[in-house]
Amino acid sequence: MPDHRSPTAYDVTLCVEELRSALALHDITLPSLRVHLPSFAGRYGRPPGLVTLGNCNTATARALAAALRKTAGR
Repeated sequence: MPDHRSPTAYDVTLCVEELRSALALHDITLPSLRVHLPSFAGRYGRPPGLVTLGNCNTATARALAAALRKTAGR
């Protein structure tokens, strides 16, 4: 069952670290990969807690990290 609550800054930070780790399995380093802090400010039009990789949300970032981990070593 999907979790529909808004992610906290901690949740998004963990997500960014998961994605960074999964990218590293493919020898990819993205220095700009980080939490998009303005997405937590006030009433923001997008879902809060974006990752600065194309401003994807945590669900997308986690799916990308899972796919990267799955294909590592192929």
